[in-house]
This record gives sequence, C-alpha cells and structure tokens, in this order.
Amino acid sequence: MGKVRTKDILERFSLELVAGEAGIHREIITSDISRPGMEIAGYFKHYPAERLQLLGRTELSFFHELPQDVKTERVEQLCTDVTPGIVITRGMEVPQELVDAANDAGVPIMRSPYKTTRVISRLTNFLESKFAPFTAVHGVLVDIYGVGVLITGQSGVGKSEAALELVKRGHRLVADDSVEIRQEDYDTLIGNPPPLIEHLLEIRGLGIINVMTLFGAGAVRNFKRISLVIHLELWDEKKQYDRLGLDEDTMKIMDVELPKATIPVRPGRNLAVIIEVAAMNFRLKRMGINTAEEFSDRLSKMVEVDQDDWERY
Repeated sequence: MGKVRTKDILERFSLELVAGEAGIHREIITSDISRPGMEIAGYFKHYPAERLQLLGRTELSFFHELPQDVKTERVEQLCTDVTPGIVITRGMEVPQELVDAANDAGVPIMRSPYKTTRVISRLTNFLESKFAPFTAVHGVLVDIYGVGVLITGQSGVGKSEAALELVKRGHRLVADDSVEIRQEDYDTLIGNPPPLIEHLLEIRGLGIINVMTLFGAGAVRNFKRISLVIHLELWDEKKQYDRLGLDEDTMKIMDVELPKATIPVRPGRNLAVIIEVAAMNFRLKRMGINTAEEFSDRLSKMVEVDQDDWERY
C-alpha cells in the first residue's frame, strides 16, 4: 500500500491551492471522504478529522448564514493538526474565515471547478486504488478477448511460452513471472506488472524479450481485472481430470474467489489454444450458456427415454 500525501491530490486532479501551503505534505491515511455538514452546524462529537474534508454548495450556503463569531469558531474546529486538507467544489469563493484558520493551522484548502458528486467520485476512486490490499503472485496475466486470465503453475511448466503464443494470436500481455494484485472492491482484483519487468517476457533458452518492441503497443496492457485462473501442471497418469467441465474449482486471492481450471501439460497439447478456448467458454458462462450443463441435461433426457422404452418393453 502506497503512501498518499495532500500534494499528490493537488497534482493528480490539478486542484487550485487557496490556502495552507505549509500542510501540502500531510499524509492521507484513509480513502474515506467527509462532508462536514453536521460539524458546521456545531456537532463535532464524531468529527472524523483524519479524513479529507469536502465542502460543497450546501455546506457553504449554510456557513454564510452563521453569525461572525460562530463562523470563526467552526472553522478553527474544522482545521485540526491531523486534517489532510479541505476541498471546495464548483469553484466557489472560499470564506476568509476559513482561509485564515487554514493558514494558521497549516491545513491545505484546495478548490475544484467541478460538481461535488463528480469530485467525490474521482477522489474516492483514486484513494481506494492507493489504499487497496495488495499481494503478488507468481504467474502470467494475459488479456484474452477482454477476459483477464491469470496463468499459474510451477516454474518451467510453460506459462511464458503459452503467453508468447497468445500474444502472437492477437491477445495482450499484462505481466510475466510476477503479477502485482490489488483488491479494489470486495469482488474485484486488478493485476499489473512490477515496473522493473513491465512489457518483458522471459523465454527459457532465448532470454528476455520486449513484447511491446517486437509486437507493438497493441500487444500489451498496463493493468487488467483478473476474472479467471488457469493452472498448468504436468500430466499425472494417476490423476483423474475433469472431462465434462461440470466440476467448478476456485482459487482464493485475498478475499476474492476466482473460477479456476486445471490444465494438464504434456507434449503435443497446444496450451495457447486451450487457454484461449477456456477464456471464450468463461465468457459464454457469464452470458448464461453452459455447454457442460446442456450436455448433462441432454444425456439425462436420453436416459429417461430409454428407461421408459425399457419399461414398456
């Protein structure tokens, strides 16, 4: 999880710094954003001072109706030594009382020309991505027909070679060898490559190749949501593999359960084509088309017909 400072918000969203320049290096420790309407009304018992504060038209309209001495008191309570900053939306004029209190306390006052709801949405998305839980997985992440497929397996099983063939078939590489994964929502995992090996692919016997240089900018992606896990393992003659596709296995990464398919590897199998078909079949399942279940239903109906014929005979 990265460290976020008020200065990062200023630069990322091109906000105008109105006051409190001394505090632009304050650290933001949570993705939650507060609209202190109750506090402006005088109720500070549960004031979340550590959050980024946002004042829209409603809050400032109410503030302007307060007596002068109350205004000064309220803004002094708003600007604490842990408040990372206050954002004013719609490009509205910042009250002088707030400017004075912010300069005294070193709390940055930032102004945005956009509507309150849009500012909240963009700030929340940015902060949640920065504070999202993070892990790293050994594997290869490829974008196949819009499906983020994480290919896992022990070293040397053929993950990178399969990824290279997939890139040649028009799909896009996201990360090879190590995939950095962050959980942006309760059911959303986003994978990206470490900066050191971005766009690079390691092929044993050949070395490291730059996929973007060889195949063009359309052959790579910087990040992708992970939807499916394909696990490659050496073929085990003693193991019974699923032949119908009725068994649905999953893999848990942080708090998210992802559908997982295990593909045995042996000479003569075209892994790239199998992985490509697995991604297409996954898309069909999301559209409500499950070929394995349709076959099972068809088989069950045939068995019922045969049973009826036998009973009549």
